[in-house]
Amino acid sequence: MRDVAIIAFAQTKHRRSYEGTSEVEFLAPVLQEVQAKAGLEKKDIDFVCSGSSDYLAGQAFSFVVTLDAYGPWPPITESHVDMDGAWALYEAWVKMQTGKIDTALIYAYGKSSPGSIRRVLTRQLEPYYTQPLWPDSVALAALQARVGLDAGTWTEEQMAEVAATSRRNAKGNPFAQVVDDAEPATLLSKDYFVDPLRVHDCPPITDGAAAVIMVAGDKAKELTDRPAWIRGIDHRIDPAALGVRDLTVSPSAQLAAEKAGVADGNVDVAELHAPFTHQEIILRNALGLGDGVDVNPSGGALAANPVMTAGLIRFGELADRISRGEADRGVAHATSGACLQQNLVAVLEGE
Repeated sequence: MRDVAIIAFAQTKHRRSYEGTSEVEFLAPVLQEVQAKAGLEKKDIDFVCSGSSDYLAGQAFSFVVTLDAYGPWPPITESHVDMDGAWALYEAWVKMQTGKIDTALIYAYGKSSPGSIRRVLTRQLEPYYTQPLWPDSVALAALQARVGLDAGTWTEEQMAEVAATSRRNAKGNPFAQVVDDAEPATLLSKDYFVDPLRVHDCPPITDGAAAVIMVAGDKAKELTDRPAWIRGIDHRIDPAALGVRDLTVSPSAQLAAEKAGVADGNVDVAELHAPFTHQEIILRNALGLGDGVDVNPSGGALAANPVMTAGLIRFGELADRISRGEADRGVAHATSGACLQQNLVAVLEGE
């Protein structure tokens, strides 16, 4: 396997709404910043890959418009996935394994504020029997949470502890959206939002963008003192039909973790893309993360959840932590689909 590392990461300050600002306008500074951090110019980038959703933008092939933020001239080699940007990173990583490219810029963006993100995400569902019922993302997560509560797999107190920890961790993240010192007992005193979920159990509505630069081989060592090497990466998918799987576990996350080699060494830190509190509990179990692992020190998706971007941010946050010498080996995770249907897991290491 060819050595590939993340050497630079940049993101917006995530907000409830970037009203009056287009995707190109809030994305352009991020792309300029990540190139500056990497010490690379546009001519040095072999491949550009993006992740976004036309449903959020409200127009077909919306990613073509946002290429203006990077500049398609002189001609560039470009690709796009209608997925979270973490899957764009995976595409770039695969292309690097072929030896066709040595450098790649990956970016993702999402504006959830203009419409109803809960209704938009119904378009991810199985189209014949589930989609026509219009079950939204929060309702399905509430169904998943109820199954786990009734089975005794987790408790509301544990869910509140996840939320409290996320908000507390986010105090150290200048880009986070939801930050406070609320105690679990205070959170549990709030009314239900969609039973059994309270507002703190759900991701905030967020507008934001992020970008990373990956470099292969010795060039990564030339450009940064401590590259975040991708030592293993894999993604798996569970059935789209919710009724044929146990919602209290995540076989696809577990298998992806095994293939990526999570258990092959000590894990210092994990950035998990868990939009709902109980999903962090599921993922901790699926990835085999013990109590000594620092989970979501950035605050995670509960602190800021720009759709189609939050997964890529997990990779960037972990890479930054490794490059600063704050961790030696960590796990980055991204999810897509209802109730953790699709999961991508990677192991990142410092030198």
